[in-house]
Amino acid sequence: MRFPVVHLRFLPASGMAIFPFVLIKYPELKQDRQIINHELIHLRQQLELLILPFFLLYLINYLVNLIKYRSHHQAYRNIVFEREAYTHDSNYSYLRSRRFFAWIAYI
Repeated sequence: MRFPVVHLRFLPASGMAIFPFVLIKYPELKQDRQIINHELIHLRQQLELLILPFFLLYLINYLVNLIKYRSHHQAYRNIVFEREAYTHDSNYSYLRSRRFFAWIAYI
């Protein structure tokens, strides 16, 4: 399944996934396979959770981590969805073999 990649220069991060779009800050990132793969992993997570619950769980996990780590960067990197995506973003065949709800292993 293909998803549109959209360039938005005002994006607060290099890449972001908001179903059904992969959003990127710089046009040259359309060629960055690792960032695109990272965001595609998030799109799969969003589909599994029927989109809206993904964002709710993402936010709750971030806030809990922020209290725990007292650091935005550590809170973000320890969100279960980010842990899965960062672990596998350089494995370009990961989505073909990924099990349903694989992100649960990162709790």
